[in-house]
Amino acid sequence: MKKIVLTIAIVLGSLTAINAQTEQKETTPAQQETPATDAFTEIKIEELPAAVTEALKKSYPDAVLSKAFVNDKKEYKLEISVKDQAATVYSDVNGNWIQK
Repeated sequence: MKKIVLTIAIVLGSLTAINAQTEQKETTPAQQETPATDAFTEIKIEELPAAVTEALKKSYPDAVLSKAFVNDKKEYKLEISVKDQAATVYSDVNGNWIQK
């Protein structure tokens, strides 16, 4: 009788350890995925294309541009402030606004 109880305890302990390892492997790769195409690098405000600058002036006449970024797809991330509120807007190279 003791051998049966001991055998069941060992089997259940082994299954628990295997299950814990399986769950850990499933969650790790999902946490490390980051798309490389969304990486923006900061540029000087003077380096913005004229179309983007004109679109900003037209759509947000009171906005103050504080930082500008660009990615590999030539999409621009603009950090602006209007009065007391800060915002981030995105534009393509032609000055068309992008939803992100």
